[in-house]
Amino acid sequence: MIFRAFIIWLLIAVAEVLHGILRVRFLNRRVGDRCARQIGVFTGSAIILVIAWIAIPWVRPGSAMELLAVGLLWLVLMVAFDIGFGRFVFHASWDRIAAEFDVRRGGLLGFGMLFLFGAPLLAAKLRGGL
Repeated sequence: MIFRAFIIWLLIAVAEVLHGILRVRFLNRRVGDRCARQIGVFTGSAIILVIAWIAIPWVRPGSAMELLAVGLLWLVLMVAFDIGFGRFVFHASWDRIAAEFDVRRGGLLGFGMLFLFGAPLLAAKLRGGL
């Protein structure tokens, strides 16, 4: 189950990178970077939910606890990926990365990460399981 969950996380990571590229290319120009990033949390959450809804039967978790374990795996991997990508690809400062998670500074990424954590359980419930 963990290997399958990891494969789905890779798919989510690729989808989110593509989502980010499209956001910058099309949305930033219209609403500005900050607002585009905020909108992106919601559209990214929708992408994650669709992927989770399609993939959860293949992952085959047997219980709500296993669904939460999948969510935790996705969360840990995505936080590490986002921080690493921000630092080493975009050369973002620690302050810039922290701002993405700080609601007081307009960052909503923490909410997106919480959604990612709960997405497997939500997807299973939406499919009529558990």
